Amino acid sequence: MKIAMFTDAFFPRVNGVAVSVKSYAAELSKAGNDVLVVCLEYTQEQSQFSFLEKPFFDAAFPFKVLRIPSAPVIFSKEDRMVRLDTWRFLKKNLDLFMPDVIHINSEWSVGYLGSIYARHRHIPFVFTFHTMWEDYLANYVNFLPNISLKKIGAGIVKYYLKRSDLIIAPTQKIAEVVQEYGIDKKPVILPTGIPQEKTAFDEEKNKLVTEKLFKMFPSLQDRKILLYTGRIVKEKNLSFLLDVLSQVKKEDSSACLLLVGNGPYLEELKDLALSKGLSQDVFFTGYVNEDVLVYLYRISRVFVFPSKTDTQGLVTIEAMLNGLPVVAVGALGTIDVMQGNHGGYMTDDNVKIFSKKVLKLLGNEKLWNKKSVEALEWGRKWKISELTPKLIQCYRKAIENKIKG
Repeated sequence: MKIAMFTDAFFPRVNGVAVSVKSYAAELSKAGNDVLVVCLEYTQEQSQFSFLEKPFFDAAFPFKVLRIPSAPVIFSKEDRMVRLDTWRFLKKNLDLFMPDVIHINSEWSVGYLGSIYARHRHIPFVFTFHTMWEDYLANYVNFLPNISLKKIGAGIVKYYLKRSDLIIAPTQKIAEVVQEYGIDKKPVILPTGIPQEKTAFDEEKNKLVTEKLFKMFPSLQDRKILLYTGRIVKEKNLSFLLDVLSQVKKEDSSACLLLVGNGPYLEELKDLALSKGLSQDVFFTGYVNEDVLVYLYRISRVFVFPSKTDTQGLVTIEAMLNGLPVVAVGALGTIDVMQGNHGGYMTDDNVKIFSKKVLKLLGNEKLWNKKSVEALEWGRKWKISELTPKLIQCYRKAIENKIKG
């Protein structure tokens, strides 16, 4: 099967959608499918290439990647959008690829072009509802009332929900939102799977990573690490973790917080940690390569996840698959992932309650071991090798739905 996956975010831009697309594209390719990821260029070097005469396929992945010429986005330094003159380029290259099905994973400029091409060539398209834009928009556009932003965010998503031949919801909660939007199509619930390499462990590399980390942060050694990995953005509710650490340190002075990732909120969060007197207890690594994360999970004591807007919470599953117990705020994707206290504790958005659960794990070795084993077993439900055949079934069903009209 020839599958074109459209996404507005892809590597080197890192977020949940980029990870989901990359993971499934690799696994679909392994299964013998021909996969093309259609995304944006990000670097100045890429923008200097001529995209008009021949297809530009990025060779850094085990599948084809077509990067579309892009322009900056005023309201987000991390993101890009398609240039207005790219339609002919896209159409020419997609016609060369001749997809059997299109899978749209985002709702902005690339996603929109994917929907137009699908209509133009009468190709079935699958839409994965990854992002609750009615909750996210306020973090990017702050000059409109919240009620207006919610309406705009819902309207953007409805455009794709109404036109798709099949809808994928990564969680039950998102499937319920589809129904709340008045869409009469029943979504297929299919979370993003976690590739096997996310748990690949090498003793020699472990030694190198830990040596480098402790050289960078000498005072991190012999401390109980609360770990967060992901984008450093306001919508992740990360200031909450600083308040949690302040509470936890009252009873366990060895606790510290390691924040792994990058984003536009990084400098502001550093200043906030300083103002709270936590400069010796909060450590920022910046962005690290994916293959390093497994070693950071292994040296940490608790994975802490405060986000209330993530539709999947993939990093919580990664932590569990590496035997690291999780304490997370019970919202959206976290509810579906943890389904209670599997692999750790799910709490309200309450600093005191969250802190108590963290302290419970830090102070009881027997409980920690129990939750570690539980996390490993629970996390296996999200192995990508188990979920990819279901995605292929979705594509076949979309093709069938298109034929039926």
